[in-house]
Amino acid sequence: MKEQNNTEQLQAMFYFSSAIYVIEKPKFLEISKKVCNEKLKKIKKEKKLDEIYPVYMTDNLFDDERMKEVVQYILDTGWNILQSQGYNMANFQTTFTEMWCQEHYKHSSMEQHTHNGGVQLVGFYFLDCPEKCPNVVFHDPKAGKVQINLPEADMSQATFASNMINFTPKDGMLMFSNSWLPHSFTRNGATKPMRFIHFNIAIQNAPAVCMTPPEII
Repeated sequence: MKEQNNTEQLQAMFYFSSAIYVIEKPKFLEISKKVCNEKLKKIKKEKKLDEIYPVYMTDNLFDDERMKEVVQYILDTGWNILQSQGYNMANFQTTFTEMWCQEHYKHSSMEQHTHNGGVQLVGFYFLDCPEKCPNVVFHDPKAGKVQINLPEADMSQATFASNMINFTPKDGMLMFSNSWLPHSFTRNGATKPMRFIHFNIAIQNAPAVCMTPPEII
């Protein structure tokens, strides 16, 4: 290895990074579980569990009045995330395209995918995470880097060489990421089902504010 001049220092500058946001919000568990359990119970009466894909999914939750506080918190947090990333959000507001509950049984998983159709952010709110439940996995979105990737020196460490990052979910954990970051779930090894709310956030033009013109006397 060629010696470098001690007066020289290689500068590293980091751009085009990917962010994953995590916060614990156990305060939303009670109402979220209540609403999701009701909707799952209805689905189970109408549909038999698939042996190949052992998962139940509800219809959308964002229009349920009981979820109003949860919905508003997620939308507000999504708006703040996009603004903090440098986007001009002054004339936009966040809105849901989907927000549904999933109940995954033993051996269920979720294959790597992204969400399109105008979706800006994706996220999860974990309700029931039994022992040996799946990990949520986020994958490197840079196709060129994945194509030429070298072997990792230590796959247990998160480095620039990493192809994916694993998170162990827990009850009440809320996660956000940009929609272009692929995600998946490992296979469920738990005997009890894992439940979480999966949501997609898009943006729309904020309603114009009508100012009352001053009265001319």
